[in-house]
Amino acid sequence: MSLKSVPEAYTAKSREYIEAVGRIEHVAAPDLELVEAWARSLEGPVLDVGCGPGQWTHHLAGLGVDIQGLDPAKAFIDSARITYPSECFRIGQAEALGVEDSSLGGILAWYSLIHSLPAELDAALAEFARCVWPGGGLALGFFTNSTPGLFEHAVAPAYYWPVELLSAKVEAAGFILTHTETRSDRPARSHGAILATRI
Repeated sequence: MSLKSVPEAYTAKSREYIEAVGRIEHVAAPDLELVEAWARSLEGPVLDVGCGPGQWTHHLAGLGVDIQGLDPAKAFIDSARITYPSECFRIGQAEALGVEDSSLGGILAWYSLIHSLPAELDAALAEFARCVWPGGGLALGFFTNSTPGLFEHAVAPAYYWPVELLSAKVEAAGFILTHTETRSDRPARSHGAILATRI
């Protein structure tokens, strides 16, 4: 499945997705703690890339973070604007963020690159590096496994990324790793997270 068709797949299942995982109450407590601490450590504007229905954008804005949400699925952006009218949301994609060079204090990409082919993922990370200023932050959430591979996600085919392999890609894009973790408490797939700082 191409990146162009992924938003269509999410649009078709947007209501089901929002009901299942589209609220901040659905987030695991360790993930909430990690992302909150990361976001509070940043200075400047933050972009929630692949914001979905906007739960992370709204939650972090409530903590005082200067944040906007971006997603390629119009159904999610429409829902986010209705549900969280005090926040700013717009349509866009990870490979073309539509902001100036070195204009962001941080990027949150929480499970938003899971459908990207390896070359597309590299392009997204390069775009993140272009947009985050030196010293700014990057937070990634993803599915992890001991080997890379494709699996049948509920919405569209998605990828597992070993932490070491994805970490190497993040470093190659121009970031320094500050934290990595995995957790296997999910019933079907293991969780991975990477925090990094722009060189």
